[in-house]
Amino acid sequence: MISNMATGRLRIDCGRATSRRRASTPVDECYTQLQAEGYIVTRPGSATRVASTEHPSTTAPSRPSPAAPLTIDFRPGVPDLSSFPREHWSRALRHACRDAPSDLLGYIDPHGSPALREVIAAYLRRVRGAAAEATHVLICAGYAQGLQLVLRALASEGMSVVAFEDPSDPDHRAIAAMLGLEVVGVPVDECGIDTGALAATNARAVVLTPAHQSPTGVVLAPDRRQALITWAAAHNATIIEDDYDAEFRYDREPVGALQGLAPDRVALLGSVSKSLAPALRLGWIVSPPHLASAVAYQKKLGDRGSPVFDQLALADLVQSGRYDRHLRHMRTRYAARRAALVEALHRHAPKVELRGPSAGFHTVAQLPTGTDELSVVAAARRRSVGVYGMSTYRVDQQTRPTQLVLGFGNLTVDAIADGIGSIADLLQGG
Repeated sequence: MISNMATGRLRIDCGRATSRRRASTPVDECYTQLQAEGYIVTRPGSATRVASTEHPSTTAPSRPSPAAPLTIDFRPGVPDLSSFPREHWSRALRHACRDAPSDLLGYIDPHGSPALREVIAAYLRRVRGAAAEATHVLICAGYAQGLQLVLRALASEGMSVVAFEDPSDPDHRAIAAMLGLEVVGVPVDECGIDTGALAATNARAVVLTPAHQSPTGVVLAPDRRQALITWAAAHNATIIEDDYDAEFRYDREPVGALQGLAPDRVALLGSVSKSLAPALRLGWIVSPPHLASAVAYQKKLGDRGSPVFDQLALADLVQSGRYDRHLRHMRTRYAARRAALVEALHRHAPKVELRGPSAGFHTVAQLPTGTDELSVVAAARRRSVGVYGMSTYRVDQQTRPTQLVLGFGNLTVDAIADGIGSIADLLQGG
């Protein structure tokens, strides 16, 4: 055999042809395989050739240099990751793997594990005052998937406009926009979402965080709760309740879930992302009865169901009481960190006013008039301190009034004091 790869030609000396059909050799088989996979081409009366290997350029586009790492990061929404109960979780996983019947290892009900659904329903009735039945509970991969499933179900029934609190998490608004829904922002004041402004829209669903508004921290007032329910009934609309930070109130018991007042109008969404860790990707939806089947259908289409061992482990953690004990422990830690933030601001930046109740693990800092939010954020980052402006949460990205959303959940007391001390002059303005 003689080859000339430079010219893309292959010449094979097959020897003298004989009338007898010779047996296939390894070389024949190799060439047959190369032809089948497109590496060579053969034509009658022509030499075997190497197939064209021209491909479009795969040069990767240049990427911007990564931002300098932050020494202290006041990022909101991040819990104390170092306090994840690893021993309890690993024990619960071992029990689940050892005891789960084999039939649970197949394609399970898209609603999720019956055991976890019963446990979550009982927990929500006991702790959140929800009107939760296991038949209407669906286990999902955290809040983001839960929101997407409910919006998809509502869209399949003709809903096309959804309202969000303004300010609110821009990623959540992006989920609705991704689904082709029209997104409208409704202002939030010291009593929560403005129900009068909501009624003036043509929205047929609203997403809100009544227990601890994200990010302003206000609690939805009782009269606004009733007004919301009245609006939903009058417009055949659905309230999507994000039970954000409901576990963490430090000065009194948290208000009950809005869903408990109108279970036929409210879809209650929760997760363990803040109470345990975001990486678990475990959450739940308590659907209005008329919506439960449509939500389950969307879950079935999406991923066939959440991991069963993790579901059983969470059920074990809640049933055993270890989940409640963990929450009590974390409330103490977060309350101490919030107190450290209050004290650090009082000492280093007394012109800064804190907004919102003693709850959750972020707070809103009102900066003095004339302070430029974007400049403060950029200058703090140059000092390796991450702070986050309220403008990123506002629909119009307006930087007035000048406010920062400061998370303290994943910072130690010492780090909080050091971080505020290092940017105190930036926070006090001119």
